[in-house]
Amino acid sequence: MKRDLFLTIEKDTEMDTPLRHQETAAPKDAALLKGVRSNIVQSIRAFRVQDLADAARSIGHHFLYANLATAQSKQDVLDMIAQQFTFPSHFGKNFDALYDCMTDPLHKSGPQPGFIVVLEHIPANGKFDKEAREQLLDIFRDTADYWADRKVPFRCFYSFSVARSAQAGASTAASAMAGERAAEAELPVPPVAADGEKMPTDKLLDVSPLALRMSSPFNAGYWLAAA
Repeated sequence: MKRDLFLTIEKDTEMDTPLRHQETAAPKDAALLKGVRSNIVQSIRAFRVQDLADAARSIGHHFLYANLATAQSKQDVLDMIAQQFTFPSHFGKNFDALYDCMTDPLHKSGPQPGFIVVLEHIPANGKFDKEAREQLLDIFRDTADYWADRKVPFRCFYSFSVARSAQAGASTAASAMAGERAAEAELPVPPVAADGEKMPTDKLLDVSPLALRMSSPFNAGYWLAAA
């Protein structure tokens, strides 16, 4: 397979035209990103993963997806991102290596059309606390800045998930006290992570067996080897 056709070899069944040339074929999908800066890391909010995937396909951008619903620790998060982004086996599995894999090797391998990234169900528990989550998101913010300097769009959307231990921990003192105060004021109880941290409800998604699972067509290993 020719290198310059990698990831764009999929054809439209009716037009037999590479999908990266179909930007005008699906205006609704392309319009989804209207108003979203070309280089940004933000909460997924009301966006649906499938809609973002469709938008990426319609404008010819790479779509990278990682479902971290079963991750508990930093190592789990890095392992799952490496697996779902198809990083090479020599990936260092630390935040610096994550940044490196997402930047220079890809830039040196050839022109890139743009990226839409989804990090779904980032864990929120004692093993992956607020500091760890911010470090992870900072890597993607730095990556967005890297591609912005090279005039390449890089949009990253993320959501947090409440760990099972946190969901089952309603009987803990912090949750109980919050529940009593909320009951008195007739207000909803904000989720509390295992370490007692109140979670931002606009960034939460429940973890369930029905959580959407998609494999990214992006093969970073290919480009790291080609660089």
